[in-house]
Amino acid sequence: MNVLLIGSGGREHALAWKLAQSPGLDTLWAAPGNPGIAAHATCVDLTVADHDAVIAFVREHGIGLVVVGPEAPLVDGLADSLRAEDVPVFGPSKAAAQLEGSKGFTKDLCARANIPTAGYVRVTDRGAATIALDRTFGLPVVVKADGLAAGKGVTVATTRAEADEALDAIFVQPGGSAVIEEFLSGEEVSLFVLTDGAAMLPFGTAQDHKRVGEGDVGPNTGGMGAYSPAPVLTPELEEQALDTIVAPTIRTLAEEGTPFSGVLYAGLMLTADGPKLIEYNARFGDPECQVLMMRFGGDLLHLMLAVAEGRLAGEGAAFSDDAALTVVVAGDGYPGTPRTGGAITGIDEAERSGARVFQAGTRHDGPALVSAGGRILAVTASGTDTAAAQANAYAALAHVNVEHGFFRRDIGWREVARERPAV
Repeated sequence: MNVLLIGSGGREHALAWKLAQSPGLDTLWAAPGNPGIAAHATCVDLTVADHDAVIAFVREHGIGLVVVGPEAPLVDGLADSLRAEDVPVFGPSKAAAQLEGSKGFTKDLCARANIPTAGYVRVTDRGAATIALDRTFGLPVVVKADGLAAGKGVTVATTRAEADEALDAIFVQPGGSAVIEEFLSGEEVSLFVLTDGAAMLPFGTAQDHKRVGEGDVGPNTGGMGAYSPAPVLTPELEEQALDTIVAPTIRTLAEEGTPFSGVLYAGLMLTADGPKLIEYNARFGDPECQVLMMRFGGDLLHLMLAVAEGRLAGEGAAFSDDAALTVVVAGDGYPGTPRTGGAITGIDEAERSGARVFQAGTRHDGPALVSAGGRILAVTASGTDTAAAQANAYAALAHVNVEHGFFRRDIGWREVARERPAV
């Protein structure tokens, strides 16, 4: 089967690496791809926002499955356009992708389906936001931009000034919309579930590090590293989250005529009252996808096609008992304006150690590989537990040099501390 993979980041490199291992794959295409993806796929310069151009490419190259990696094309309705042409797609419709495209849509769905989540107020103007801050929630308080924000549209404000600053940024232009939420205490964890709109298949857990600085301080980023599994989400808590959060979401969307097909990524807070939903993503996380693919031992193409064709019931997902951990190297200045163009060396040496280096913001400058984005690459390794995976990832990273790049040196610190407490 010929497959078209949409996207160009580290998540898509991990998906390409795993899809390329499928015995059912003939040719893998990637649009637009990146230099790392090019080792597994034929990269094509295709304007993904031009749905007619994507459909024409699919027809010309006999594509049997389109895998949409990032969220923007899903929210833009690419899956709908392809399905209208009877092309199997791994990824939800525009209506279902509102779970990620609109924080307010998700919060309202939670209210309708009695899904445990933080209390909230939706606001569409600055005056209403001020009233909500004055009358509804104390501090700390969570302020979220309602639309897509590449994982960086959330502010946990510990002072009124921080809350006001976040809201000013959202409403600086007309048409702004925000969700103001109560602050939930606990530990965050990510739960992934494949669904074809009816059946659901748990697909691993992970914890990521959003903050740019060591010790989880500083501004939010798209993710500076992650590890899987997340033992803090015990089997009992996972079952509770599936029963009270994920299953009602899938059922409600189906009943309302907008079934979700693809991977549902539930960001959870483990509170004293049990798991509560923080937010949904309508695609694999980045860099969580890298650690999930490192552990997944099955046929990814087979499962994705089962999802796309509505026959997921009865399928299973095989994951290694080993842990996996990934460390993101970002460009100096990230998550602000990153410095780009720095030379990248040592990837081959790192991979000879058994790690995988998934590329994201890279490009070729002649024969040289150079940085071309905020998050540049993710060095990913396995181990018998999180501490071993951490040691292996950082040992591999020692071989890699990214000019004008930086990385956190404490990825996985919480779980390592739990596994090997100080004496």
